Amino acid sequence: MEKVRANILVRGIVQGVGFRPYIHKQITGLGLSGWIRNDSRGVELELEGDRSAVDRLLLTLKNDPPRLALIESAETRFYPDLRGYEGFRIIPSRTLGMRSTLISPDTGICADCLRELFDPGDRRFRYPFINCTNCGPRFTIIRDVPYDRPNTTMAPFAMCPQCAAEYGDISDRRYHAQPDCCGVCGPRLFYLDGDGRPTEGDALANALACIHAGGIVAVKGLGGIHLACRSDESAVVDELRRRKHRDAKPFALMCRDLAAAERYCVVSEAEAQQLRNRSRPIVLLEKREPGSLAHISENGWLGVMLPYTPVHHLLLSDGPDTLVMTSANLSDMPILYKNDEAIRALHGIADGFLLNDRDIETRCDDSLLWVVDDKPYFVRRSRGYVPHPITVAHAGEDLLAAGAEQKASFTLFKGAHAFPSQHIGDLKNLETFEAYERQIDHFQRLFDVQPRRIVCDLHPDYLSTAYAEERAAREELELLRVQHHHAHMAACMADNGLEGECIGVIWDGTGLGPDGTIWGGEFLTGGYGEYSRPAAIRALRLPGGDKAVREPWRLGVALLTDAGLSGAELFDPVRTAAVETLLRGGLNCPVSSSVGRLFDGVSAILGLADTASYEGQGAVRLEAAAAPGIHAVYPYEIRREDGMLRFDYREMIRAIVFGRREGVPAGELAAGFMNTLVAMAAETVCRLREDTGLDRVVLSGGSFQNIYMLRRLTEELRRRDFAVFRHCAVSANDEGLSLGQGLIASRGGEKYVPCHSA
Repeated sequence: MEKVRANILVRGIVQGVGFRPYIHKQITGLGLSGWIRNDSRGVELELEGDRSAVDRLLLTLKNDPPRLALIESAETRFYPDLRGYEGFRIIPSRTLGMRSTLISPDTGICADCLRELFDPGDRRFRYPFINCTNCGPRFTIIRDVPYDRPNTTMAPFAMCPQCAAEYGDISDRRYHAQPDCCGVCGPRLFYLDGDGRPTEGDALANALACIHAGGIVAVKGLGGIHLACRSDESAVVDELRRRKHRDAKPFALMCRDLAAAERYCVVSEAEAQQLRNRSRPIVLLEKREPGSLAHISENGWLGVMLPYTPVHHLLLSDGPDTLVMTSANLSDMPILYKNDEAIRALHGIADGFLLNDRDIETRCDDSLLWVVDDKPYFVRRSRGYVPHPITVAHAGEDLLAAGAEQKASFTLFKGAHAFPSQHIGDLKNLETFEAYERQIDHFQRLFDVQPRRIVCDLHPDYLSTAYAEERAAREELELLRVQHHHAHMAACMADNGLEGECIGVIWDGTGLGPDGTIWGGEFLTGGYGEYSRPAAIRALRLPGGDKAVREPWRLGVALLTDAGLSGAELFDPVRTAAVETLLRGGLNCPVSSSVGRLFDGVSAILGLADTASYEGQGAVRLEAAAAPGIHAVYPYEIRREDGMLRFDYREMIRAIVFGRREGVPAGELAAGFMNTLVAMAAETVCRLREDTGLDRVVLSGGSFQNIYMLRRLTEELRRRDFAVFRHCAVSANDEGLSLGQGLIASRGGEKYVPCHSA
C-alpha cells in the first residue's frame, strides 16, 4: 500500500458544527494519524497513512458531511515524505492574514438535546441552555473567528469538570462543542418584575404565573427579546397592542407542536417541513377559519413558529400550548437584545422579564416566509439563515451593496460569495442606522471583507445612500448608484443563477427612477448591465405626498378623480373637496407609477382601509378580502405613450365603483381587481416578447408578497410558455435588493436606455 502525507484544507461552514470531532471519528477505522485545527480559512488537517484510506475519507466528506456543515471545497495536497505522526489530535486554532471561513447560522434545539431536556435522569434535566455540536447558538454569539469558545459570548463561562470531560471525549456528542455547558457552569435564567427587580423562586414558574394571569413577559431568545402573552384572550392581546402602539399589524404565534398549529391553520406537508426544520422560521399559514383570531391577525394568514430554544420548550410544555411571541421593540426601532436596554425600554410594556446572563453579540430577528410551490418564499431572511452565503458569479474586488431605506439590509461580496445581512429594519431613526453600521463592521470583520467599491440606491435622501456617499468619500472608494427596480430585477436573476437578459415585472411601493419620478409598477428588459423600461402602469398622483401613504383614502379620491368620478360619493365630502382642490392645483401631488399605491387607493375605494397604521396595510386587507373562485377581469387598456406601453386602469376603476354601487361584495371586487392586474401583466409581457424575443420573466418587488397575485401571474405566464422565476434565497421586498445592487456593480455598472431611444 502507498503511504502518503496529505494536507487538506476544508472550506465552507465547518466551524461550530462538530467538524473536527466528526473527522476524528471517521479516521478511527481508517488507520490514519495526524492532526486537525480550525483556522481563519476553515479547517486544516494533516494525515498520514494509506493513500486509499485518505481517498475514502475524502469521499465520505463529499457524500456524508456533518449535519450542519456545508463543505464548499477540500483542497488536498499529497506529499511523499512522512513525519511519523502517532495517533490523532486536535491542535490549537490559528489565525492567518486572510480570513475566509464561513459561519453557521443559529439552529433550533436538536432531538437528542430535547430528549435530555425532559429526561429526569439526565444531568441537564430542564436546563434552559442545553446544546451540542448539532444545535444551539452560533452566529448570534460569535465575536470573531476562528469559532472557538474564547471568541464567543460563552467565554466568561468556564466549563465544569463534567462538561470539560465531555468536550474532550471523542465518543460524546459534545466533543469540542464550543457553547457546551450545564447548570453548574453555564448561563443562568432569572426573572425580574415589571420594574426590573429580582424575584424569589423559580424564574420559569414566575414567568408562567405572570402569563397565566394575563400579563406580558419579555423573553430573551437567541437573537433578541420577545414579548410573550396568552393568545386565547383577546383582551390580553389588545392590551399588548395598546402598550406597544401596534394597532393592527399581525403578531406571530409560537405553538408547542404541529398539532397545536393545525388547530388554527391549514398546514401542508411542505409547510410542516419548514416549521420543523433546524432554522425554525415563522411560516405564514392559511387560517383554518378565515375570520378567526382577528385579534392576532386581521388577514387570512397566521405567522406560526415552533419552539427553537430550550426556554421556549419549557414555557410551552408547562403553560399554554400557544403564545403570542412578537419581537420586543419600540415603534420603528430594531429588536432589543441587551438586558439593561430591554428593562429600560420595556418599562410599562412588560409585566416581567425572563432573561439570562449570556450576552447576545448580534441581534437577529426571526425569519418569516411563505411556502410557495413547496419552497420557501421569504418575507424576512434572518435568524437561522444568516450569515449563510449565496454563491454568485465572481464579483471581482470586494464590494459593499448598501441596500435601500425600508426593510434595510446590505450585502458584502467576496469572490464567489455574497453575504446578505439579517433584517435590520427601516432606516428611519438613529438607533436603526447605528445598528446598520455596526452590522456592516461586524460582517467585514468576520468575513475579512475590505470593500474597494460601494454601491447604493439612486435616491439621495436614503440614509443608506448617505452612508455610502460619506464612506466612499472618506476612504476614497469607487461609488456606484443603481436604480431601485433594476436592482430588484438583478436580485431575482442572481437568486436564480440567471445570466443574459430577461423581462422583469417589478412591482412595489416606491423607488426613484432616473427620470426623477417615483416608479413602482415597472416592466424592465435587460440584464445586469444595460436595461430599459418599455412598460409601466399609468402614473397616479399622490395628494399630500407621503401623507397619502398613511391616508389611503386620499389615493382613492385621486383614482376616482382621474377616472372622471366624484370622490364625495365614497369619502367624507369636506375632506374630499380639500383633496380635489390639491389635485386641481397640482400642489404637493407628486406622480407615481406604483402598484403599491394603486392597491392602497383601491383598498380605500372598497372601504377596506381609509388609513394605514403600517406599510402595505391596505394591500394586505385587500388580498385578505378577496373571495375565492372569482374569475372576473374588468375592462382596461394598454396604451402606447411616448414610446412606452402604459396600463390605463381608469376603466377598471369605473367598473369597481359601479360594482360597489350595485352591491357587489367587496371580496368579489377585490378579486376582480387583482385578476385584472394579472391579465394586464400577462398581456404586457407577451407584447414585450414580441418586441424583444425574451421569454424569461423574473418577478420581484414588495407587491409580489401578495400570494394571490404571485400564484396567478406565475400560472398565467407559464400557460403562455414563459419561464417564470421568483425569489427563493432572499426576499422580494427591499431587503433583498442589495444582492442585485452588488451583481450590477460587479458587471461594470448599469446603463439605462430610455425607451424612445431603444
